[in-house]
Amino acid sequence: MEPQWQQALQGEFDKPYFRQLKEFLTTDARSNTIYPKMQDVYSWSNYTPLDSVRVVILGQDPYHNVGQAHGLSFSVLPPTKLPGSLRNIYKQLHQDFPEFVPPKDRGDLSPVARQGVLWLNACLTVKAHKANSHSKKGWEQFTAQAIRAVLDHHKERGVVFMAWGLPAQKAYEKLGIDEEKHLVLKSAHPSPLSAHRGFLGNGHFKAANDWLRERYGEEGTIDWMVLCK
Repeated sequence: MEPQWQQALQGEFDKPYFRQLKEFLTTDARSNTIYPKMQDVYSWSNYTPLDSVRVVILGQDPYHNVGQAHGLSFSVLPPTKLPGSLRNIYKQLHQDFPEFVPPKDRGDLSPVARQGVLWLNACLTVKAHKANSHSKKGWEQFTAQAIRAVLDHHKERGVVFMAWGLPAQKAYEKLGIDEEKHLVLKSAHPSPLSAHRGFLGNGHFKAANDWLRERYGEEGTIDWMVLCK
């Protein structure tokens, strides 16, 4: 884990829920394949140090098929085929920025993670081929604390929270985010099952940059174009 995050979350590691979570993972890994690989579970922290966070995008849990999850929500590494949710994210980026050409075979979102987009899942692990199989085991409590760390660290100028789908919206609501200081953007999830019910056309990427420009100046915006270069 990246040092800033390590310091901010240090108090969680010795709590009973986290010790129980570790025991569960150790036991489950003996008989099942777990995604992502253990060395990638906290990769979100290394791509996006706490100081650099400008946008938080909360997913539910990692992709659960072979070769997909690598520690960033919605992201996959080449040569993995783009999941439907990511294809819809690219479609919305094109709507917000017509010069954005959706990649057909590049799903690695780390270039914008390095600019301050925190691609965080509520659950950080999953059993192979079983969605939500590690939900309610303790990860949600831990990642809620990670979001609290963002809120505390950036309480002066604020950050953007994208809430796609009811689980993300409810997670943010429980935290009581001050919308006078932060921008919370809500819509349907980008999944193919729901994207046409409000995700496509939500304008979130442009709205985020407009808000960040007011708070941080041009240098604080996200260059989404790096995903298609």
